[in-house]
Amino acid sequence: MAFKESQGKYTVVNTLGYLGKYQFGRTTLQRFKIYNTTAFLKNPELQEKAFVALCKVNKWILRKDIQRSLGKSINGIKVTESGILAAAHLSGAGNVKKFLRSNGAHNFSDAYGSTIQSYLKKFSGYDVSNIEADRNAII
Repeated sequence: MAFKESQGKYTVVNTLGYLGKYQFGRTTLQRFKIYNTTAFLKNPELQEKAFVALCKVNKWILRKDIQRSLGKSINGIKVTESGILAAAHLSGAGNVKKFLRSNGAHNFSDAYGSTIQSYLKKFSGYDVSNIEADRNAII
């Protein structure tokens, strides 16, 4: 996913101000008490920890939707846990809930044209069993 987000580069800031290897928004970073974006961009270890923490939080938020949706097909795409977590990174867990619960009718698209549906497909079938759902994940 890092390659899709930033070509795997830790110091990238895109035209919308999203930061680092995984293209974090400032408000998401603040959720993990990261306020110094310059230091964040210079710290690969912190970026990796932030990514894992966000995945844990998203997995907790989406736990019921993951349970209900795994293995189903939406618009010809098999729903997997890794696809759901990737889509949540793109659009936020709330938009993924809307997408899944609407059977694909509510499809978010970011400013660059990436959609929940495209992330569900592109990042389908990866092993994310090491990510434990954790509402209070910290870095």
